[in-house]
Amino acid sequence: MTDQDAIDLALLAFRCAVGAVMLAHGINHIIGGGRIPGVAGWFKSLGMRQPTMQAWLASLTEVAAGASLVMGLLTPFGGAGVVGTMAVAWIINHRTNGFFIFRPGEGWEYVMTLLFCGAVLGTVGAGQWSLDHAFGIDDDLIGVPGLLISAGAGGVGALALLLVFWRPPTG
Repeated sequence: MTDQDAIDLALLAFRCAVGAVMLAHGINHIIGGGRIPGVAGWFKSLGMRQPTMQAWLASLTEVAAGASLVMGLLTPFGGAGVVGTMAVAWIINHRTNGFFIFRPGEGWEYVMTLLFCGAVLGTVGAGQWSLDHAFGIDDDLIGVPGLLISAGAGGVGALALLLVFWRPPTG
């Protein structure tokens, strides 16, 4: 095994793990528990306007981002989906609950970790064992372009969504 093979194996494992988490989270919102109506009710309780649309948007973004990361296809855009959904979750649900996820209300350690995983994967790329590499687009998507797409677009998207649709509950 070469150094490059070790790096590609690590990137494959890393992006598949993060992608699988996002896929499972999005699919669970759609077909698990309370399904979209339950997610929408929860989003409404957090102050999200048009909660059904937001539930679909968050769920489909998580599914698409997860699939993108698992396949290593347009990886910075998958990273942006992770950054955006986790930034919104951090701000509207987890930020006031302390660091640890096991605290009442669930702290922000989990969403912070996933947010940074999305930004890192979007910046460093999916590696040679990916569809980005197979299609010859990986060199155009790593480094600064990947960072701008994953962290920049993900962060700006989250901020825009919050400004337009989030009205924190009072009291």
